[in-house]
Amino acid sequence: MRLRTSVWSVAQSAAAASLAYFLARVLLGHESPFFAPIAAVICLSVTLGSRPRRAVEMVFGVAVGLMVADLLVLVIGTGTLQIAAVVLLAMAAAVFFGGGTIFVNQAAVSAILVVVLQPPDAVFSPDRFLDALVGGGVALLVSLLLPVNPERLVGRAIGPVLDELSGLLVEIAAVLRSGDTERAQKTLLRAREMDDRVRKLIETLEAGHETARLSPTRRRSLRHLDLYAGAGARIELAVINTRVLARGAANATRRGDAIPDRLPEAVLDLSRSVKALNTFLEESGGAEEARRHALNAARRATEVLEERHELGISVLVGQVRAAAMDLLRSTGMDQASALEALENAAGRASDIG
Repeated sequence: MRLRTSVWSVAQSAAAASLAYFLARVLLGHESPFFAPIAAVICLSVTLGSRPRRAVEMVFGVAVGLMVADLLVLVIGTGTLQIAAVVLLAMAAAVFFGGGTIFVNQAAVSAILVVVLQPPDAVFSPDRFLDALVGGGVALLVSLLLPVNPERLVGRAIGPVLDELSGLLVEIAAVLRSGDTERAQKTLLRAREMDDRVRKLIETLEAGHETARLSPTRRRSLRHLDLYAGAGARIELAVINTRVLARGAANATRRGDAIPDRLPEAVLDLSRSVKALNTFLEESGGAEEARRHALNAARRATEVLEERHELGISVLVGQVRAAAMDLLRSTGMDQASALEALENAAGRASDIG
């Protein structure tokens, strides 16, 4: 299974390495252009799923590292201390040129390769710098003309986030039922850990959309990716509301509040909506189930206020409604339509309490 999911990226790297070597040897006339395939493979593997700007940073990071290292090795030679000096100056040069983390790191890696592989009697030649540019250019060309499927890339990123969000909501419901303060604190920590997952998801969404926009062979994916992008922004808000809900549940258990049964049921409806949302995003259709569960969650939570009007309960109800609204928007509904559906199912927010 793991090999099957990596077949395309492996084939890309093999093709890029072969083409880079061929171009550097035949077109540039370099006798042993081993840095061309190395640069192609490094650039292609590290920039997989990244935005084109990062890919360009990678290419120039490798090239700058090679050039700086070549010049320094001629002056100070090779050896243990020379590695430290060359890496230091190569990274400094990359920082001076305004490179990001990828640029700087790859400059260092390239510099190390030069020090280790440089023959003692070598003289300066721009060949390695040119080879790196050729390899990097081929990697960019391959990634644009034969990119990984951006829909599949985004789907693999968004699925685990939604699975974790669904599981987290199940755990919050269990906390509200049990009143277990220790479990509540663990759930709150789990909710806070979702921030990094969401941040990576947003980066992947941006990279996938940009890949489809720039690649002639993947532009047909833009429509589906627009759906993913619209959902991604609302999923980020749903995660924030879920974290606030987890905090509210932890506070309620600490105070020893009696939680009505309909409130944890409402949270479970949110979890069901998240699961259905995952299916909807994969198949680009059938949003009714996700919307139905979200509206059920808002309705059940609002019904709690017919019996209980405490501040803590009101806060929990408000967060359930907010998360339900975010899930409705994630299915492609606009603000006005989602608000109307929510109010028809659960009443106006101004009437709560």
